[in-house]
Amino acid sequence: MKALLLFIALSFSLVQAQQTIPTPKSFFGFAVGDLHLRPDQVVDYMKALAESSPRFKIEQYGETYEKRPLVLLTITSPENHKNLQTLREQHRSLGDPVKSGSLNIESMPVVVWLGYSVHGNEASGSNASVLVAHHLASTEGPEIEELLKRTIILLDPMINPDGQGRFAQWVNSNRGNTLIADPGTREHAEAWPGGRSNHYWFDLNRDYMPLQHPESRGRMVKYYEWLPNVLNDHHEMGTNATFFFQPGAPGRTNPNTPKKLEELTAAIAQFHAKALDEIGSLYFTREQFDDFYIGKGSSYPDVTGSLGILYEQASSRGSIQESVHGNLTFAATVRNQYTTSLSVLKAAQSLQTDLLTYQRDFFTSALKEAELFPIKGYVFGSPTDPGRNYYLLELLRRHQVDVYELSKSVQAGGKSFDPSSSYVIPMSQKQFRLINALFEKRTTFTDSLFYDISSWTLPLAFNLPYAELKAPTRDLLGKKIERPVFPKGEVVAGVNPVAYVFEWNHYYAPRALNRLHKAGIKARVATKQFETTTASGKQRFDYGTIMVPMGIQRDKSELIAKTFQTIAQEDGIRVTTLSSGFSTEGIDLGSSSFEPLQMPRVMLVVGQGVSSTDIGEAWHLLDQRFAMEVSLVETPSIGRVDLNRYTTIVMAGGSYTSIDSAGMASLRRWVENGGTLVALEQAAEWAVNNRLATARFRRSDRGRSDSLAPRRPYVEEQRYAGAMNLDGAIFETIGDRTHPLFFGYDDERLPVFRSNTVFMEPSRNPYATPLVYTRTPLMSGYIHRDLEPLVRNSAAIIVSGLRSGRVILMTDNPNFRAFWFGTNKLFLNSIFFGSIIRQSLVRTEE
Repeated sequence: MKALLLFIALSFSLVQAQQTIPTPKSFFGFAVGDLHLRPDQVVDYMKALAESSPRFKIEQYGETYEKRPLVLLTITSPENHKNLQTLREQHRSLGDPVKSGSLNIESMPVVVWLGYSVHGNEASGSNASVLVAHHLASTEGPEIEELLKRTIILLDPMINPDGQGRFAQWVNSNRGNTLIADPGTREHAEAWPGGRSNHYWFDLNRDYMPLQHPESRGRMVKYYEWLPNVLNDHHEMGTNATFFFQPGAPGRTNPNTPKKLEELTAAIAQFHAKALDEIGSLYFTREQFDDFYIGKGSSYPDVTGSLGILYEQASSRGSIQESVHGNLTFAATVRNQYTTSLSVLKAAQSLQTDLLTYQRDFFTSALKEAELFPIKGYVFGSPTDPGRNYYLLELLRRHQVDVYELSKSVQAGGKSFDPSSSYVIPMSQKQFRLINALFEKRTTFTDSLFYDISSWTLPLAFNLPYAELKAPTRDLLGKKIERPVFPKGEVVAGVNPVAYVFEWNHYYAPRALNRLHKAGIKARVATKQFETTTASGKQRFDYGTIMVPMGIQRDKSELIAKTFQTIAQEDGIRVTTLSSGFSTEGIDLGSSSFEPLQMPRVMLVVGQGVSSTDIGEAWHLLDQRFAMEVSLVETPSIGRVDLNRYTTIVMAGGSYTSIDSAGMASLRRWVENGGTLVALEQAAEWAVNNRLATARFRRSDRGRSDSLAPRRPYVEEQRYAGAMNLDGAIFETIGDRTHPLFFGYDDERLPVFRSNTVFMEPSRNPYATPLVYTRTPLMSGYIHRDLEPLVRNSAAIIVSGLRSGRVILMTDNPNFRAFWFGTNKLFLNSIFFGSIIRQSLVRTEE
């Protein structure tokens, strides 16, 4: 009888909870899985749960480009909520080797981060988050009470609201009352660019390391506020797959990851297997996916003291779709994500002490490894570009890396570093493993397959002078950098200036020039060096120096002075006034070697076939960083719009078969009449194949019919084919510092990022190849030995001519993932200076 009464009491409590906690169906008017939830619906429901449950707290940690809120729920017992700040500080102490030894781990809650749908069109994760949240809010009984007592759950229901908004709108507006499983129906074929990416078409699951977007930056703040023990990362994959959870492919884990992490991942996997077995879902582990690139949601935690777990669900990409396993419904995909969300909580509760101990030991062992590591620190800094210095400092501080001003001059790695512009990173700190992953150059690997890129060495990406320090760094440490301050420029004013000048080596020099153009101020660029007397004494000015003459625009003197003050303050540029047009050496200010400049009017070619990530990176760069007006024109529209509006057209990697004959004719006329076409990666091949440019390409001998291929095991075909991919590595190039496309670079050697197999021969015109790969170009990353000869001494950039126009061919993407600051200027130079490249120096007969 007592047992029956207890059952009745528990049932009554559950009914009470269900009456006060809104169910998803009562809130939305339909069951989860029937329709795709919009971002606003998800947020509104989470707010409703937070208002009705004492287990929930909701906060906004950021805002997307489209002004959608980014929210995080903290879910735990009401008792834990009362002491949440204390519990958080206690948990963070696990990352402090000085404090962690005295902690009573057995009494501490384990912290689990549940993150959903970083790719907006992988919506089963975000839709499942609603069910997970409802379960945690409404379920009653000893089991859930014990879970919430011993666990603090951080639930991020929707990492990419902008992308999810596009996808939900597409699916819901293209489905009917009768569901269609046909893969060819419109519901399953998203319009370009699809909902995977954010507003600027970036893959946010590659931004955990670069941190270039508000979604990632806000989330990283919360990540380090808590430093979770486990981070769930829920995705989708091809429709004909099943369900994947880690561990991933053996041997393809980042070498900076402790071995113990793999053991814990395998232990957690047992809980997933049991849960999925109970509902009859198929799954696989230990193949296909890896954690080598640390910029993903499941890999970044592995080098920062947490444990990341990737989940991949076969996608219905709509309400229902045929698969090799039968019809796959959206509701079924949501169910698997929901099931593994709960099983990871059970695993974390069961492995509580193991997970907390692992995190404590992660940081204490990091300091011990740093003591034995041959590299004791890194020094870096550019004396001529405080802008790139600033952005690397900002990125490192977002990652909780300790950085210091250099206290005294030092010689290292054959370079000189001055304390006024250089910084030191000691390896002896708790982020030792992350620093090593960010700064190391690696060319040997245990596996030749990579799910993503194979190298991302930050100082090479920023093209900053840097060196390894082999001796202890304590004597080199100056003031600790807490929050980097954007550099301030100045206007070095003289009396009655005849001109204002500023050099092109600062990162934001193009933004300064664009301000002048928008204000209607005439500017010229020096194509040769000169030396002149300034208010500070004699000064030498390099190729690419911008000069604003006053004599031809005296009526704008007040506007010019005001604009340059803005440039100094907001762009960090040092501007100098000159009192005479006579130079002590080199060209005078009236020389024809000062080329007049026009305001760029840029068109980006977008649409079906174009790599949305590549062209999105160009859009983001020009719009967000340089405040330039950019038009986005779809490929089928090229023959219908007035191309004469534009000075520059940019085509990124991808395919351009959707450009019709009218579009081709229009584009050709535009180039012939003086336009500048910038063609990146595969677009360079397309331009040559369509006779818009002239160049020769190098091809691999692989697959030639006259070559005898060695016999290989059938099962190894995918592995061999994958090894031939060039997924992303860093190479050394040499540039011509006198060429307009290389203006602003202090050193002729430039690291570039390459992730394609487009290889060009240098032009037969000796002046038309401003950038070439070196004889031994690989700096860091993986390349198959058969591809090395194709890169060696090949052309990175060729400038071709077509009557009055120019076509700039670049084999690489200079704007990769928005963190490759070092090559942005190549791209910007093609826009600002492409039209001044002399026609006689681009014509050639190939």
